[in-house]
Amino acid sequence: MKFDWTDEQRARYDGTLAAVREAFPPGAPGAQEYYSRKDWQRLGELGLLGLSLPAAYGGGGLGALDTAHAVEALGRGCAETGLVFGVSAHLFACGMPIADFATEEVKRRFLPGMAGGELIAGNAITESGAGSDVSGLSVTAERVTGGWVLNGEKSFVSNGPAADVYVTYATTDAKAGPFATTGFVVDRASAGVGAGEPFEKMGLRQCPAGSVRFDDCFVPDAQVLGAPGQGGVIFQHSMGWERACLFAGYVGLADRVLEQCVAHAKERRQFGRPIGKFQAVSHRIAEMKLRTESARLLLYRACWEMDRGGPATLAIALSKLAVSEGVLTSMLDAVRIFGGRGYQQADGIEAALRDAVPAVLFSGTSDIQRELVARELGL
Repeated sequence: MKFDWTDEQRARYDGTLAAVREAFPPGAPGAQEYYSRKDWQRLGELGLLGLSLPAAYGGGGLGALDTAHAVEALGRGCAETGLVFGVSAHLFACGMPIADFATEEVKRRFLPGMAGGELIAGNAITESGAGSDVSGLSVTAERVTGGWVLNGEKSFVSNGPAADVYVTYATTDAKAGPFATTGFVVDRASAGVGAGEPFEKMGLRQCPAGSVRFDDCFVPDAQVLGAPGQGGVIFQHSMGWERACLFAGYVGLADRVLEQCVAHAKERRQFGRPIGKFQAVSHRIAEMKLRTESARLLLYRACWEMDRGGPATLAIALSKLAVSEGVLTSMLDAVRIFGGRGYQQADGIEAALRDAVPAVLFSGTSDIQRELVARELGL
């Protein structure tokens, strides 16, 4: 068992971290400003939008572990966690299903632009009545000559208001049980596609999210992902990438805030000495470090299992659970360490807490992860 990184991995991480810090210097974290096309194109230039996409389509061709290292550096170097999240949703929930299941025509049409920053992708699956349970989607797709006609509304699409292309899922045969759902790649410019305005939310504010509606939207057969009825399998495949690699960005966030807490504990003085000399503070920081390193190891293990090609459901569920719960607890600890300053926006601590809250909700809630772990244990 080897825990050290190769020279190539270390150079990639360090280079990504330095480039991200230069491109996105600390400003006023928490501001309600959505990312711009210029931001997105810059990320494309840095290679961060296509890390795990095949090199043949402009991607980096990296495996899960090397991809996670780069996303971790992005999360550590960029305080705009909403942007980090938007990148990951674009790449893992949209790019990977297209790369692994789309037709050659669709791959060549969309993947180069997605990797290079010309296109933004949104994953449209969540509905008002389908959150954790996506087995009974109300959006339907009816078979017609040459393709399918989609009708219905998706309620929460990250990147949705800004996206150029959507990966979406619809019920194609309600009586087919686990094969009731089919995945589609839909061009935003298609007739019958309507994206709603961004709605206000607690955290991840740099990433616009909103509803997307399909009204008699025709999608040609060539833009079906895999085969009709495979939507559930394809979605879970994308969730494997998202639950593992997306959360590497949160490990990077935990590293960044931990550094801030250590520096603050050395500088801030009360009762004639630095607050880091008080056990109540130093032990809180020690627990933050413990959570971060534990989560990091579980995440790397999950990515290693993915790269081996073996069953990774248990490892991924444990990783997602450890990272999301750990970062939420640690960000609350950071607010306590900073005290009144942590409640203000200037240091970005309160923004980090708000950005950490949805980590226990999206990509499968913490309770869903516990169910997956229990199921893998035979319960």
